[in-house]
Amino acid sequence: MAGRDEAGEDPSQDPGERGGGWRERLAAQACGQGRALRAWAVEHGPTGLFFWLLALAVGVAAGYAAIGFRLAIAAIQNAIYGADDHRLHSTLTGLDPLVIVATPVIGGLVVGVILHLFTADGRAGSVASVIEAAALKNGRLPMKTGLASAAASLVTLSTGGSTGREGPVVHLAATLSSWVSDRIGASPITARDLMGCAVAAAVSASFNAPIAGALFAMEVVLRHFALHAFAPIVIASIAGAVVSRVHLGDITEFDLPDHSLAFYQELPAFLILGLVCGLAAVAAMKAILVTEAWGDRFERWSRCPRWLRPGVAGLLLGLIALQFPHVIGVGYETTSRALTGDLGLHEAVIFALIKAAALAITLAGRMGGGVFSPSLMLGALTGLAFGYIAVGVFPSVSGSEILYALAGMGAVAASFLGAPLSTGLIIFELTGDWQTGVAVMASVSMATVVSARMVDKSFFLSLLESRNVHLAGGLESWLPGTIAVTHVMRLRGADDGAPDGMCWSLVEQGVTLAPTDTLEQALPQFERRGAGPFIPVVEQTPEGKPELLGAVFHLDALKAYNRALVEAHREEHS
Repeated sequence: MAGRDEAGEDPSQDPGERGGGWRERLAAQACGQGRALRAWAVEHGPTGLFFWLLALAVGVAAGYAAIGFRLAIAAIQNAIYGADDHRLHSTLTGLDPLVIVATPVIGGLVVGVILHLFTADGRAGSVASVIEAAALKNGRLPMKTGLASAAASLVTLSTGGSTGREGPVVHLAATLSSWVSDRIGASPITARDLMGCAVAAAVSASFNAPIAGALFAMEVVLRHFALHAFAPIVIASIAGAVVSRVHLGDITEFDLPDHSLAFYQELPAFLILGLVCGLAAVAAMKAILVTEAWGDRFERWSRCPRWLRPGVAGLLLGLIALQFPHVIGVGYETTSRALTGDLGLHEAVIFALIKAAALAITLAGRMGGGVFSPSLMLGALTGLAFGYIAVGVFPSVSGSEILYALAGMGAVAASFLGAPLSTGLIIFELTGDWQTGVAVMASVSMATVVSARMVDKSFFLSLLESRNVHLAGGLESWLPGTIAVTHVMRLRGADDGAPDGMCWSLVEQGVTLAPTDTLEQALPQFERRGAGPFIPVVEQTPEGKPELLGAVFHLDALKAYNRALVEAHREEHS
């Protein structure tokens, strides 16, 4: 047998083969370390140091995604219109009308093609999709849909869509966190917390608002304030803010002039403003949902291909922009003018109505984008109009119209998001004005109380409800929809299964479940049918004949539901 050298290797072996062996061993070692890392992530979850480091990395990545998205919009807008969103509306008045009309049409057609090719339903993902993924899909979003939605929203916002950039950024960040969760084999709890980290960083980077970013992730997306999620989400949110400040500077989005608040005399007026803003927000939200339903009916009636729908919406936006250029883009220039009192009462009212219509057209046309920035604009305009009236009627009591615009901005946005805490903080961090917090919170609290009674708590939950996804009622309402009947079904022929004869008798009465059903369909059937101990699960064969698979017993269904409730409450209160 051939001897070996001092390194323990066969000198007769080809050096390349020897190197290949080392490479294979190193690769195997790396794979083993990767498996160990994933196992560590799964075992320790959000309470481990590794997860905190991962939250930091995800926060940096989400921060760069938010900044990159923002800079890309500005670059394309400058290339097309010659100005970004902070000067866009005043620039449009000097452009060729053909450019104003044609740009959103072309953008809409591009968006339609992207969404038709790369999404299942032709819709761009939004914050509502992230909320649904956190609740019902174990904190996962598909990568292809996420990237396509980001691309579609980028085109929409760059070419005249009347929506906001924050929703797409939140969805993109959540998509990135889903990819990481898949790589490490994260449990549902870990994946949801990681999604919260990504969302917090995206919001923080978008608004330079680290406190509000962390609260937004927990209040809107995770919908709980569990202690185990708090530290990593805060770490990620700070990381997003640092990325923003490194590249954009430590600046606020809006600059406000000095103003004062006569607290005791004016507070009733801010409560009334909250009532008005809550009603205005409800009207805008319902207009969006109704317009989308009209769009669906028009698409079916006209047999219009779904990829053409955003182009039709773009045409309507372009025509509106000929007379009202402020509907183009996110709307920060008009919002800034409202917050500085650079608009009259008539302009504020008309601009608010036209912006609401443009927002509804954009979203109903499935062009992509979010609702937060438009809600800021609607709120600022509504508050400014209210302020003019309040100051005109009670000049000796009321203060600055600008302060009403600021409070209105927070009130409408909070109603849209269903998030009074994080929205109030976003307003403070956007403006750098912490002296008028009492006025803003008074309007925000009143607006959210009013709007929550008239819609399903927020625009996102109302949107999901319109798609038959029931999250507004809390755990008890949506948790049964996560448990498939096949997971609790006793198979046909099992020793403890249901007798075939009784099952077929129920089938003849129409009392059945399909294998694709969940406890959301099963539990109400037990209640309606009274004392029946089980319901057969039947699948239709290709020949159209029913095939009995087994039966779901009421006791098993209740046990599964109770276990899921206990686990969900353990996550929320851990």
